[in-house]
Amino acid sequence: QVQLVESGGGLGQPGGSLRLSCAATGSIFPMFSMGWYRQAPGKEREWVASITNTGTTRYEDSVKGRFTISRDNAKNALYLQMNSLKADDTAVYYCNVQSRTSYWGQGTQVTVSS
Repeated sequence: QVQLVESGGGLGQPGGSLRLSCAATGSIFPMFSMGWYRQAPGKEREWVASITNTGTTRYEDSVKGRFTISRDNAKNALYLQMNSLKADDTAVYYCNVQSRTSYWGQGTQVTVSS
């Protein structure tokens, strides 16, 4: 059974940094891409960043230059380094893995506030 477990959320200050991690357990094959999504209160879930199994990355415009997505294939782990945090980054962040099925984590809360 596949499980995705996010960690690393919490309270961050404007201009500060947080690093999210996602650990995947169970066998996921084939793994096409991994990504992060977020859902702010009262809004739809939105895509934030993704990385393919060959390492190609893509970012939503509002996080370009501030967030960095990376993965460790040996550990089946996904990361999101978030720098220069803004209040608008406040959301629940979800890890996603695209295989023949789409897998989701339970989410981790990120709150950016002074």
